[in-house]
Amino acid sequence: MTLQSVLDLLEEEHLCPYCSSRLTLCHAPPIHVGDGLGWGSEYLFVCLNDECRLFVNGWKNIENNYGHVGSYRHMKLPDSNESYSMMVAGKEAFTGSVVDPEQIKRTNLRYEKERQATAALATCVADKNLEPVLYLLMDDHVSLVVKMRAAELLPALNDLACVEPLRNHTFRDPHLEQTVNLAIARILAAHFLKECPYCAELVKVRAKLCMHCQKELA
Repeated sequence: MTLQSVLDLLEEEHLCPYCSSRLTLCHAPPIHVGDGLGWGSEYLFVCLNDECRLFVNGWKNIENNYGHVGSYRHMKLPDSNESYSMMVAGKEAFTGSVVDPEQIKRTNLRYEKERQATAALATCVADKNLEPVLYLLMDDHVSLVVKMRAAELLPALNDLACVEPLRNHTFRDPHLEQTVNLAIARILAAHFLKECPYCAELVKVRAKLCMHCQKELA
């Protein structure tokens, strides 16, 4: 299900037939308690009203019929007329799986930014645009394949502005880190620069003394 589809579900209004409370969109549990199968949906509309008569009366019903503690919450499947009285083990059931609309919106925004940055890779060298490359390299959610594609564009961009942010970023993949380091080395060489081994500032290759920390250079 796409993020936009989830946002659309959050806008839907469904009422519990037992208490008329608005149903809450929740992440579906991995197992269907009735048959051991999945629900067929990543999300469920659930009544979380603790005063709902189905929930209130369910405790005694389950104790009398099954001899254990539990109750029921009304549940409806998205994009379907199917609804169930779902057995729950306690009052906290589903309260920790409520879909957070703000988190969904933030995630949707991040995916949109990633999509735009990935598309911009096709023209970033011609446009001399370093921004999408840096964004993709430093966002830990981006796939390694896309990150490698972005890293391989660094030498062609030949932009010294990439050195500081990339040096300060921790890369999880050693091959990607090596690719970035080689790209930085090529960029520095193209500008006849090197990094001071003492203060990490950029200095001329032929410099004998660092102009920043005043240390002698080999």
